[in-house]
Amino acid sequence: MAQPKVNLNRMVDTLKAAGESSRFRILVLLSRGDLTVSDLTSILNQSQPRVSRHLKLLLEAGLIGRYQEGSWAFFRLSDNDSAREFVLGLVGRVDAADPLVLRDMERLEAVKRKNRERAAEYFSANAAQWDQLRALHVPDDAVESALLKLAGGTPFNAMLDLGTGTGRLLEIFAPWYRRAVGLDMSREMLSVARANLDKAGVAHAQVRQGDIYAPPVDRDAFDLVTIHQVLHYLDNPGFAIAEAARMLRPGGRLAIVDFAPHDFEFLREEQAHARLGFSDRQIADWMKEAGLEQEETVTFAPSVEGGLTVKLWSGRDPRILLAHPTQERRLATETA
Repeated sequence: MAQPKVNLNRMVDTLKAAGESSRFRILVLLSRGDLTVSDLTSILNQSQPRVSRHLKLLLEAGLIGRYQEGSWAFFRLSDNDSAREFVLGLVGRVDAADPLVLRDMERLEAVKRKNRERAAEYFSANAAQWDQLRALHVPDDAVESALLKLAGGTPFNAMLDLGTGTGRLLEIFAPWYRRAVGLDMSREMLSVARANLDKAGVAHAQVRQGDIYAPPVDRDAFDLVTIHQVLHYLDNPGFAIAEAARMLRPGGRLAIVDFAPHDFEFLREEQAHARLGFSDRQIADWMKEAGLEQEETVTFAPSVEGGLTVKLWSGRDPRILLAHPTQERRLATETA
């Protein structure tokens, strides 16, 4: 794919932003994952105002991005593909054995270790109720295998995981996407997801706080959107599906995993389930209302008698990706 051209002055400004020792070190660190100002201050051993100034210049140059998570601000490499590839191309030329880089990586590992420890504490405190639910349905690996099969086993550009939880789907799809975003409202779960992705060595995915009803990401930008065991917590699943559909690029696919209808009332009372499963008809109607063409449904029988049946529903955006973005239209609109 041909790289977009940049005018001379813009390129000089970009190189100036990257061409300073501390700012380049920040780019190297962010290529390993998202970090806060506090993280960077600790790693670089610099004052917060100085680090913030470096971050401001990198933001203005379009080389990094910023997002808010409660009172915390996280920084990451730019979501823009050309800017990201430009930075990764520069970072890839740095000698990993350089003493300054080695010291930064050691401090980065110390920061991530503390984050993993906090995540482990939260996960341990809540593991009992998750294990109780897992025991009622099919093992996760069966569903994960079906999801990977659904995606076709071929590389794609971008993935969005709504209600990412522990970040497991971002981890299993990591060999196939170029970039990915996981959204979750729980800061504690985001800590778990970051720790898991870090442990798995997944640096090209990011997780951030975000509402499934109003995802803070670009529309028409993702080849695959997943909603895994999330809909049953929502009071308006149809609206969530409609929002997910808007995130798909032409030809993109939505994959939903959730429970078939059941009567386990304790899940509503003890684990805040707003819905006791979904019928095929419900999901099909919501997908149709969202402008998606439903593709297939996979059923997973429970691993124990009287357990929960899990379903996988998939739908595709019917638009055709044409040569120029201004030519993209939903087929349903064109043929109406």
